[in-house]
Amino acid sequence: MSRILRTIKLIEEQLKPFKIPYLKKKNIRADPYKVLVSCILSLRTKDPLTDGAVKRLFKVADNPDSILKLPLDEIQKLIYPVGFYRNKARYIKELTKQIIEDFSGKIPDNLKDLLKLKGVGLKTANLVLGRGFGIPAICVDTHVHRISNRLGWVKTKDPLQTERRLKRIIPKDYWIKINSLLVAFGQKICLPVVPLCSRCKVKDLCKRREIKKSR
Repeated sequence: MSRILRTIKLIEEQLKPFKIPYLKKKNIRADPYKVLVSCILSLRTKDPLTDGAVKRLFKVADNPDSILKLPLDEIQKLIYPVGFYRNKARYIKELTKQIIEDFSGKIPDNLKDLLKLKGVGLKTANLVLGRGFGIPAICVDTHVHRISNRLGWVKTKDPLQTERRLKRIIPKDYWIKINSLLVAFGQKICLPVVPLCSRCKVKDLCKRREIKKSR
């Protein structure tokens, strides 16, 4: 077993006691539109606030047609207090309109068309491909970029470089799941500033790059 695969297995083991819901199920696909909207709401917002906003919004409207019919101020109220909730409400409306007009209300299932959606970047597109369609794709956010460099898997300057490199070294079976694993690992153990190295199960396989202080 390769060092990277052993590390992934140890991270999975380390996270079991936390009982993180989205890590319990394997390869369970979600509605692509809900994945997209949830990703928008999550930007610069803590998970508990995002989860609450997602539940409130989708309880009232959970598809492009129903969300487009909602008044802007109602969307704002439903998603408050996520960060930049006014801008996000407006963006969700505009994006939803584009999906209906350009793609007949269906989220595209390919990277080229996903990137045509206003404001959708590579990270969001890959998340939709993986979680929404079950298409192998690696979503690189700040946690994935930081931790994969810290572990010594890659030595890259930006998420795009990280994604390209990880595709060469991560087993394809883990492409979709690696984002959820490293995000949870980064929130619980491998913290950004002072990681909990003393209780980390992968410390012997980690190069600990750029760690100045740990616990």
